[in-house]
Order: sequence, then structure tokens, then C-alpha cells
Amino acid sequence: MPCNEDITRLRHMLESALDAVSFVQNRNRSSLDTNKMLQLAIVRCIEIIGEAASKISKECCDAHPQIPWKNIVNMRNRLIHAYFDINLDTVWSAATKDLPPLISELQKILGPDGRE
Repeated sequence: MPCNEDITRLRHMLESALDAVSFVQNRNRSSLDTNKMLQLAIVRCIEIIGEAASKISKECCDAHPQIPWKNIVNMRNRLIHAYFDINLDTVWSAATKDLPPLISELQKILGPDGRE
């Protein structure tokens, strides 16, 4: 069972992942090119997920190796530090392909309502 600080961060990850997935519903990849607000919202959600993941304890990460912690943090770092050179194809792929399985894994840890 994760510690209280980990639970809070896992909840932040889950909430931001759910937000990002909801933002892309009924949209297509070209939406990121034409809708700056959508682009910024999804990028921000992914940044939050990565920031929270970077603060998860080693024990919690080790207990849940099915979550690609390093990749999540690396994506956050790329978005934060290369903010004017963001690959929107990668952002779209993360939101549409990577986040749904992450949501499932986080819900397994926290429970479907995010409360563990």
C-alpha cells in the first residue's frame, strides 16, 4: 500500500490523465494544430502527471513496475525544457494511447474512484 504522500500524487496523476483523455474525446490529431487551448491543456496535464510521478517514492515505484515511471518523468522534462519544440504527434499519442492504460493501472492501485 502506498504511503499517504504517494497516494496524493497518484491521485494527481489519475485526475490529470482523466482530464487529458476527456479533452481529446471526439477530436482528431489535427485538433492540436488548430486549437491552441486544447494543445496547452493536454501538455499541462502531461506535465502534471510527470511532475507527480517524479515525486513518487522509490518503494512505490518498485511496487508498481508496470507503470513506466521513468518514461513519464522524461516526457515531463522534455515538455518543460523544450517548450517551444514540442512534437504534437507525441503529445497526441500520449493522450490517446498511453494515458488510457495508465488510468487503468492507477485505478488498480487507488480503486476505481481514486480513493484506494
